This record gives sequence, structure tokens and C-alpha cells, in this order.
Amino acid sequence: MDERIRKQLEFSLEIDKEKNVLRQTSLSGKGRKENDAEHAWHMAIMAYLLREYSNENIDIAKTMLMCLIHDIVEIDAGDTYAYDTERLKTQKERENAAKERIFSLLPDDQKHELIALFDEFELGQTAESRFAHAMDNIQPLLLNNSNDGMDWKEHNTSAKDVYGRHAMTKLGSEKLYEITDQIIKKHIEKGNLTE
Repeated sequence: MDERIRKQLEFSLEIDKEKNVLRQTSLSGKGRKENDAEHAWHMAIMAYLLREYSNENIDIAKTMLMCLIHDIVEIDAGDTYAYDTERLKTQKERENAAKERIFSLLPDDQKHELIALFDEFELGQTAESRFAHAMDNIQPLLLNNSNDGMDWKEHNTSAKDVYGRHAMTKLGSEKLYEITDQIIKKHIEKGNLTE
């Protein structure tokens, strides 16, 4: 086996570990906690289906790939709950170390390509990254909504925090932000989100 394909297959096996990284969001139907790989897959499909609501024209293949790789770093760094202020302080440092280790398993050209795509997502300054962030935010919101706000209640999450996170949703899609706003207001009324 030549070195290039050996590295590609080693990386392919390494990212299987993403299936073991559990998130704080429960599957619809009040199921078990979802894992990072399920979250990324769901986001990528949603990006394709909802692309017409992007504020800007996007390269959908690039956006979908961004969705698929954005949490690979959590294999090493672990999941950081969106509203965990303590873990958020060290998230970037943990994820940067993970990014270097995991993507370094690849041949150099693919390593640099995927690191650039990951960094683009993190910066959120392109049309594709803004829409991918919208997917990253709305996907767990939809699951939470389907579960009557179960995960928000479990963590005593405030509406202010959820709105703060969804500022990125608005940058990617005004239309999807309108729906987000309706869902958040419904859960404030139900008492699932604190004011």
C-alpha cells in the first residue's frame, strides 16, 4: 500500500471515533443523546435541503463538507455545550491542538485543505461558513423543539443565551432566523427557557 492511501485510510478510521462523542442534544422522540457524527450528517443534509434560504449564494458542496468536518476536532477536544461558559474558555485551545493532530494524519495537501475549511467555518466570514453556522444552530434547536425543550430545561438554559447563539443563524439565513425566533418565543411561553 502506498503512503498516500495508507494515510487516507488511517484518517478515515480515526474519524470513526466521532461517533463516540456524545452531545447534550437528545434525538427527536426524546431519544438518547445524539453523537457528533449524527449531528454533522444531519446538518449537511439540512444545508442541502434549505440552501434556498441562505442570505447569499453558496457553494453547496463546500458548505456540506464544512458541516461534515466541523466537529471532527471533538474526537480529542470533547463536545463543548453551547452554553457552558467555563468550557467555552478553553474550547479554542483544545480544538486547535486536536485539529493539528487529527488532520496531520492526512497527506499534506488534504491536511491543508481540510484545516483551511475548518478555519473558514470557525471564522464565519464567508457565505458558506455563515450558512453552515446557521445549520449548526438550527439543527439542535429543531431537536429541542421536537422534545418540548427537554434539553433546555435540563440545563436551565435562558432565552437570552439561545438568542445570543442564534445571532449566527441570522447572518446565514434571515428566513431561518424568523422560524428560530418563533420557536424560542414558544418555549419562553411554555417555561422551557428562562427569561
